[in-house]
Amino acid sequence: MANSQFTHGQPPRIGILLVNLGTPDAPTPAAVRRYLAEFLSDRRVVEIPPMLWKLILHGIILRTRPAKSAKKYASIWTPDGSPLMVWTQRQAQYLRGSLGERLKGQGLPPDLVQVEVGMRYGNPSIASALAKLKAARCDRILLLPMYPQYAASTTATACDAVFKALMQDRSMPALRTIASWHDDPAYIKALAARVNGFWKQHGRPDKLIMSFHGVPKFTLTKGDPYHCLCHKTARLLARELGLTDGQWQLTFQSRFGRAEWLQPYTDATLQALPAQGIKRVQVVCPGFPSDCLETLEEVAIEGKETFLHAGGQSYDYIPALNDHPALIQMLTDLAINHMQGWLQAPPDATELVAQTARARALGATA
Repeated sequence: MANSQFTHGQPPRIGILLVNLGTPDAPTPAAVRRYLAEFLSDRRVVEIPPMLWKLILHGIILRTRPAKSAKKYASIWTPDGSPLMVWTQRQAQYLRGSLGERLKGQGLPPDLVQVEVGMRYGNPSIASALAKLKAARCDRILLLPMYPQYAASTTATACDAVFKALMQDRSMPALRTIASWHDDPAYIKALAARVNGFWKQHGRPDKLIMSFHGVPKFTLTKGDPYHCLCHKTARLLARELGLTDGQWQLTFQSRFGRAEWLQPYTDATLQALPAQGIKRVQVVCPGFPSDCLETLEEVAIEGKETFLHAGGQSYDYIPALNDHPALIQMLTDLAINHMQGWLQAPPDATELVAQTARARALGATA
C-alpha cells in the first residue's frame, strides 16, 4: 500500500478490516484463472514443494480448471455479482450501522469506527482496504477474518497479507487480530436461530449434516487447530438445538487433489446415508458465514444430486447466516469486545489546534 503521511491536528479513528477469502471478478474462464493463480500460489494454501507445485499449477490446473470452475460460478452468480462479495459487503454495511448506533449510545462519535472489506485473493484487495482505512485516519485497526474456525490456510494467511501490505508504511497503525470465534455463544445461538427458523418452515430431517470446509489431514498432525475447532462448533450447535448423537453428523467438504483430507467426507457421507435408512437430510455449513460457491454449488446443488441419486427422498441446504440480524449483532459485540481500551472520545477541536501548534513549534510542517 502507498505511504500515507502523518498530519497533526486530525482526529484519529479506529478501523475494522473485514476479511474474506475472495472471488473472481466475473464467472468467466479468464477471471477464474487470475483468481486461482493467486489463490493456489499461496504457500499457506498449498504446501507442496514450490518447484513441483509450480509445474502442476501452470502446466495442468490453470489450463483445465478455470473453464470448469467458471461454469460452476455462473450457476450461482447473481445480478449484483458473486454471492460471497454481495453478502460480505452487506455484512460490512450493516456492521457500520450497528456500530454507529452502539457508539452513539455510549456518547462517542458514530463515525469513530470505520469498516472496510478486504479479500485475501482478488478484489477489493486487503492492501486497498487498508489504504482506505489509513486515508480515514485510522491509527488502530482490528482485523476481523470472516472465518469462525481458525486455520493457517485462512486466518493466518489473511494476517500475512495485512503485514505484507504494511511493510513499507512509515506510519504503521496499531493492529489487533481476532483469531477465532468458533465457540462464541452468540454465534452458536445465531446458527441455531437459522436452523430453527428453517425447521419451522420445512420440518426436521432424519439427520442434520454439519459440513465444514476440509483441509489436508497432515495439517492436523502439524498442529493446526482447525479440526478441533470445527468439532467444538458442531458439538455446541447440536447441544443448542437439543439434538442427540444420532440426529446429526459432522463432515468435511471441498477436498482437492489426491492426498487424504479430514474425514468423514461430505460427498461420501451423502452417498452412503440412504442405504442406512436416512432418507431425509438437511445440510448446514457452520464454517461459512456467507453463502458462496462451496455452499450454493457444491452443497446445495451437487450434494442434492449425490443424495437423491443414491436413493434419498428429501434434501435441503440451510442457507448461511448472510445478513441475519443475529450475525450482525454478534459481529458488533465481538468487535467492541476486541476494541477495549480503544473506544475513547477523540480530542476536541480546541485540543487538536493546540496539538498542531505544539508540533509546529517543534518544527513540524504537517
